[in-house]
Amino acid sequence: MLNSDWLNKLFDHIASAGPEGFEAIDFMRSHHTQVGFKQARPNVGAFWTLTGDIKLNTRHYSYETSLTDPYFLSLIVHEVRHLQQGFIAALSVYGELQAWQDGFRVYRTMAGRYPRHAAAEELMTLQWGWDRGVLNRARKLMRDYSGKGYRSDLLPLYPLPAEILFQITRRQPDSQG
Repeated sequence: MLNSDWLNKLFDHIASAGPEGFEAIDFMRSHHTQVGFKQARPNVGAFWTLTGDIKLNTRHYSYETSLTDPYFLSLIVHEVRHLQQGFIAALSVYGELQAWQDGFRVYRTMAGRYPRHAAAEELMTLQWGWDRGVLNRARKLMRDYSGKGYRSDLLPLYPLPAEILFQITRRQPDSQG
């Protein structure tokens, strides 16, 4: 199957996965986002690149992966959110929480429930924003869900410029995100 045929079918499935899916496809089409495959660490499902593309880990996914797999589709929406955020926000717990919640909402739309893991369910109850207590809890839940190989402990809670400002002033950013 040609990549463009596969990608169009993938887009159709993601677009049917609720508002997050539709928004992700709109972004991918307008930014000519390519989806490809590359081997990564075992605990990585997918990742975004600085060139604006998405790579799926060949340890877990291929062109033969079902395009109706809720987790597969949720990963792509998660990575698209990071592309929308830009790399500074994406490389923070603040950015990760938003992406995880978008992905899990797609999962729920496709599967009728969140992934069967207590950490996933609790992550969805957290209020996305600047509260450091919430972001610290999100960091722990992400590691509980993904395992110790998921290094959210290395990310700043806020996007780096906001984190530096917080460390200097001890004031959280405006709540407008």
